[in-house]
Amino acid sequence: MHVTHDAEAIAAPEITFDDFLRVDIRVGTIVEAEPFPEARKPAFKLKIDFGPAIGVKKSSAQIVDRYALEELAGRQVAAVVNFPPRQIGKFMSEVLTLGFADEAGAVILFAPDRPVPDGSRLF
Repeated sequence: MHVTHDAEAIAAPEITFDDFLRVDIRVGTIVEAEPFPEARKPAFKLKIDFGPAIGVKKSSAQIVDRYALEELAGRQVAAVVNFPPRQIGKFMSEVLTLGFADEAGAVILFAPDRPVPDGSRLF
């Protein structure tokens, strides 16, 4: 599946509310961030705590243009937690960390503007 980052792209086809509910988007806190030099596109390896029901999950995130490793731990982010794991090189990414492209195409993380409990579901 190809995802466009173009703000001028047309809206996706209409879906039902039940379709939306099938995508499980949760908030978690980054507990660890590491370099991922072997990734084809510059990325970091993240460990994100989604609370007791989901636990700590791993994610590869292409956020190196706007974030430094040392500023990531403790930051809350949103992620899709019910996609199948995806092999990225030797790393297994378990969740899709969400973000939006800025004017230059760099990814800006999607997060609540106030702290919420880890594991909270987007609705």
